[in-house]
Amino acid sequence: MNKRTAIGVSVAVALLAVLVAGVYSFDWDAHNANDGPHEIPTFPTDDGDSIWVDDDKTVLREDSLAYTIFEKYGLILIPLALLMFGAMVAGVCISREEVEGE
Repeated sequence: MNKRTAIGVSVAVALLAVLVAGVYSFDWDAHNANDGPHEIPTFPTDDGDSIWVDDDKTVLREDSLAYTIFEKYGLILIPLALLMFGAMVAGVCISREEVEGE
């Protein structure tokens, strides 16, 4: 196994360990309490669907999607972003190798 493959495998194992730690440390019971669908109004008449707690727009509501994604799943999103970036770079490298081989 050459040096490039060893580095790739070690990075993949490290990212997998971070992802497993993030999924394992998350409290899933809080999000699996309601299995049924929730009614969402099509055209809300008030500003009850705002993601902000107050009018100052500095504190996110804890039941908003933005808070859930970035505050609760942040540990999982960072390795996924790195993994997707690595896949993009690898795709470019593979396409260059095929063109150079012709």
